[in-house]
Amino acid sequence: MMSTPLLEIEDLCAGVSGKEIIKDFNLTINEGEIHAIMGPNGAGKSTLSYILCGKPGYEITSGTIKFRGKDLTAMSTEERAREGIFLIMQYPVEIPGVPVTSFLKHAVNAIRKHRGEPELDTMEFIKMVREEGRKLGIDAEMLKRPVNVGFSGGEKKRLETLQMAILKPQLAILDEADSGLDIDAMKVVSAGVNALRSENRSMLIITHFQRLLNYVVPDFVHIFADGHIVKSGDKSLAAELEEKGYAEFVKEK
Repeated sequence: MMSTPLLEIEDLCAGVSGKEIIKDFNLTINEGEIHAIMGPNGAGKSTLSYILCGKPGYEITSGTIKFRGKDLTAMSTEERAREGIFLIMQYPVEIPGVPVTSFLKHAVNAIRKHRGEPELDTMEFIKMVREEGRKLGIDAEMLKRPVNVGFSGGEKKRLETLQMAILKPQLAILDEADSGLDIDAMKVVSAGVNALRSENRSMLIITHFQRLLNYVVPDFVHIFADGHIVKSGDKSLAAELEEKGYAEFVKEK
């Protein structure tokens, strides 16, 4: 008996402000799989991540998205997060006045409550977050600062990875997770991502460069162009793209 896919997207058409960006898009992700979607800048890759997470303003015109067999489009953004979908954003937002520890504690306990698990008290949480933070080069002082305020690009991505580590989502979407990272920061973030790989957790990596995929090696690579997947393969497809570029897949306007 075949198990239900973790994520199943069928014939999806969607866009924003009346402009269709996603066109007849199909993708199936099973538990434990790492998929990478690669495409040129402006192709609409980030639009896909926004639609999966339920960002307001993005409209689905046809097609279906199922998460663990449930209709994802019927869920609010908060419900999707509680169900186990997490997004590492390309440009993490600043939240002035809200310390990192307070932000993370509320998020963790909201997930635990949804799962029927007891909430962590302050001491339990601080111990856990400091331990996970050390693995990502995040010190105690950084945890006291307002979320992303004055953070470097590397610090923001480390914090996003820390969130993923403590929330333990079933599907992690990495939208240009290497954006703004120098090589040392990318190695740290990649190590944190790899530490979370498991047979029960899947990842969707959205990028236009191969470099991140040298550190977080995907099981499947898909080329995204003209609103849908035009070619799929294994990790060797990413190397081919790095050498040849996207020209053969991009239609002339």
